Amino acid sequence: MNKTELVEYIASKADISKAAAGRSLDAMIAAVKATLKKGETVTLVGFGTFAVSTRAARTGRNPRTGEAIKIKKAKVPKFRPGKALKDAVN
Repeated sequence: MNKTELVEYIASKADISKAAAGRSLDAMIAAVKATLKKGETVTLVGFGTFAVSTRAARTGRNPRTGEAIKIKKAKVPKFRPGKALKDAVN
């Protein structure tokens, strides 16, 4: 499912226009991004938790030359599914 299909699904289930569903989805994504940028978590009970994790600096290899390179530490978004979501899938 892509974003367009998700917007159509939300619009049909919530009985709202596709434009309103698109704005709602965009607002939700923006809220998650802003919260994660602050280093906080977003928990949607029954769905899951979005959080920020720090990946340590490490040494990697340039695949073209085989030369060792340093990879900086980085913040990465993580998602942990909730129990209800896990149960729905299984």
